[in-house]
Amino acid sequence: MAWLCLCWTVPAVAQGHNVDVALVADPDIPVSNLTLAEVRKVFRGERQYWNANLAVVLLIRAPVARERDVVLKIIYQMSESQFKQFWIAKIFRAESATAPKVVYSNDMANELVSAIPGAIAFVDARDVRPGTKVIRVDGHLPGEAGYPLR
Repeated sequence: MAWLCLCWTVPAVAQGHNVDVALVADPDIPVSNLTLAEVRKVFRGERQYWNANLAVVLLIRAPVARERDVVLKIIYQMSESQFKQFWIAKIFRAESATAPKVVYSNDMANELVSAIPGAIAFVDARDVRPGTKVIRVDGHLPGEAGYPLR
C-alpha cells in the first residue's frame, strides 16, 4: 500500500514541464489579446470588469496543479502561502468580494469558462477544447515563440 502513496506524491511540476499554459476565457469577453501586465491586473483583482455589464470571474487550479504553479510564479510572483494571504487581505480590505474560484481539473476549467459569463482560467495547452476562446498573451498563442506562460 505504501508504494501507491509514493506514486501520488510526485510533484506536478516534474510532469510535462515544457508544455505551455493557455489562458482561456468566456467567448463573450471583449478581449482577445492581453499583455502580461494586463493578465497580472486581471488575476490580482485590479481589473474587476470586462465592460460595464460583464464582471471578471477568476478561475484557478487547485494547489499542486502545474498550471497553478505557473500562474503563481509568472503572474502572481508569489508562493502558495503569499497567494493565500494576498487574497485574505484583499477581501478583508473590501477590495474584492471573493477570491478566485478553485477548479480541480482542466476539464472543469473548460466547462466553467464556457458556462460562466466573464470567466477566465489557465489550462494545460494540450487540454484546450475546440471552440474555446484562447487569449493571446503579449500577442502570442501557446506554442508560439515568445509565449510567456510555460
